[in-house]
Amino acid sequence: MRAPSGPSYNWAMTDVCEPRLGTQGASAARWSVGGQLLEALAGRDFDQLSACFEPGATMRALLPRGSDEFRGADRIVEAFRYWFGAAEGFEVLDGTVGEVGGRLHVSWRLRVHPTPRGDTRWHVIEQQAYAQAGDRIEALDLLCSGFIPDGRG
Repeated sequence: MRAPSGPSYNWAMTDVCEPRLGTQGASAARWSVGGQLLEALAGRDFDQLSACFEPGATMRALLPRGSDEFRGADRIVEAFRYWFGAAEGFEVLDGTVGEVGGRLHVSWRLRVHPTPRGDTRWHVIEQQAYAQAGDRIEALDLLCSGFIPDGRG
């Protein structure tokens, strides 16, 4: 088994992003847009989030309720706004940027309340995303854990 190539970022509960390996060429653009995506999500800056996607981007999402597909940057950002935009409590627990088989990998774990469906308890949600990207994301495949009640209160 070969070690993965390319840099890996670990955002574990900090806003500091340090590459473990150097970046080069096309992968540097992917890393950049991956960091921008995490930054936009952490700040719930949906204009900045929109700028991460090509206008005609697609997102396929495997959600607890089933699969869904979103076409166009506006529709993708609408989904993120629905999931996280109205949360009164919003904490970033973890975030990473990496590469798997030449695809950008971005993941995040959040603690939020209330959920989009109005449950006022704190919940943890984790999403894993794999993207085809250059300067911006062209296609995103997302896997979502769903909103899981957090026993911490």
